[in-house]
Amino acid sequence: MSTNNAIEVYRYHLEPGGIFALGEPAMVSTVLGTCVAVCLHDRRLKIGGMNHFLYPKTKAFGGRPTVEYANVAIPALIKLMQKQGSRIEDIEAQIFGGGEAAGMISSGNIGDKNIKMARKLLKKSGIKVVSEDVGGLKGRRLIFHTGTNEALVMKTHRIRRGDYYPYRQRA
Repeated sequence: MSTNNAIEVYRYHLEPGGIFALGEPAMVSTVLGTCVAVCLHDRRLKIGGMNHFLYPKTKAFGGRPTVEYANVAIPALIKLMQKQGSRIEDIEAQIFGGGEAAGMISSGNIGDKNIKMARKLLKKSGIKVVSEDVGGLKGRRLIFHTGTNEALVMKTHRIRRGDYYPYRQRA
């Protein structure tokens, strides 16, 4: 008889400009420099999701409306959660990233603008932010468990290309 009560969960690595939501618990990882990740968790259903956006607002950067932008990524993640049965009053958020990682040159303090936009959009949506690990001079490696709302943040001085795409074969 086995005494192992471990429950297998889906594991996913979220790349920059991505979004992830699943109707069952999952472990989602990503790497952040000036980018921001918003993690949402439904306390009632024990599910969640994450986005990883690069810029605060499409109009300010002249881009197409994609989830690379906070003003698209955050509402899109909320809608994905609602499609799975989440109610706004049951959702809580965590915000990560927005730092100026060593060796990265960023014009106009993109990280700070990303953080402010995330806070603004979540407040406007009626979602409470329960935790943040934002700003500073280091990059972050993040692992988020969507079922428990637990997050592990590892700070790093230097982000390498392989950190962003850990599952691609190297030549």
